[in-house]
Amino acid sequence: MNAVRKGLRRRGRLLAQALGPPRRPAAASQQPAPGAARQQSRGETGPGAGPGTGPEGKRERGTQGPGQGKGQDQGRGAEQPEQPKRPAYVAPHAGRLVDSPVFVLSSVRSGSTLLRVLLNSHSKIRAPHEMHLRTVHVQLTRPFTAEAMKGLRLDRKELEHLLWDRVLHAELTHSGKEVIVDKTPANLFVWRRLRDCWPNARYVFLRRHPGAVVSSLVNRRAEPDMAAIHDEVLRYAEAMDEAAGELAGHTVTYERLTADPEAATRDLCAYLGVAWEPGMLEYGEHDHGTFRPQMGDWSEKIKSGRIQAARDGDHYEGLPARLAEIAEGWGYTR
Repeated sequence: MNAVRKGLRRRGRLLAQALGPPRRPAAASQQPAPGAARQQSRGETGPGAGPGTGPEGKRERGTQGPGQGKGQDQGRGAEQPEQPKRPAYVAPHAGRLVDSPVFVLSSVRSGSTLLRVLLNSHSKIRAPHEMHLRTVHVQLTRPFTAEAMKGLRLDRKELEHLLWDRVLHAELTHSGKEVIVDKTPANLFVWRRLRDCWPNARYVFLRRHPGAVVSSLVNRRAEPDMAAIHDEVLRYAEAMDEAAGELAGHTVTYERLTADPEAATRDLCAYLGVAWEPGMLEYGEHDHGTFRPQMGDWSEKIKSGRIQAARDGDHYEGLPARLAEIAEGWGYTR
């Protein structure tokens, strides 16, 4: 009977070993169990593994173990000095179809649409609606695209410049005129980019009393935020001073343009190298496209086709000190 019990117990142990997981070899020098190599290749760790350890609790290369401190030789795990990055490729100037475009640099609500239509009424000057060139971009969508363009002596910035130039050339060619003008107010914030694109560009600085610009914005908005409006006008005014300090150009004031449009436009034509034409003052007799938002002024005043006098008033009243200082620097007396 005892022999029978022993036989059953032995058979039970053998059966349990056959059905259970395989035993791991006890010696550390033996090969890891099947699947461990796959686990290591995935960076997985088993129970008990901590920071800096890999599978089976072995410490990975480049991490410090007990007793290892800074300054000690860690062999292949030591950090290698970072290699200096090669400077990004900068493409040379590729040439332009339009060599000397004209940019009106001004704040919003400064009369740039009025100046545009007066210029566009000239037989040799094309001044379309705001073109917003700064929002026209080129994308290099594949990893090898930049290298392919580099082989053509181009980079993304110069590709954008070529595209902008092509837009101006297409519009100028379509109009049959000789001079093209862009009056987008936000160009004030990218004047350096415009200078890089067109080294021979010409600039018209159109100024209006900052207090009058503030009043115009207040009258235009349903719920005007005075602090936000002051900040907006200040950004434009300071950008104007910065650009005027670096760029050569011709200055026009809105006040003179509306009070004596003939004298103002004669001086401007002389700067642009074209003869003055009296028909410029009758801008309502010419086609300037549709007046609509985001393309310039679309008020009834500009749609009237007549040059109207600037509003009177004390434009210094309520004006922050910094804007008042800029106004005085532009020659506006109190």
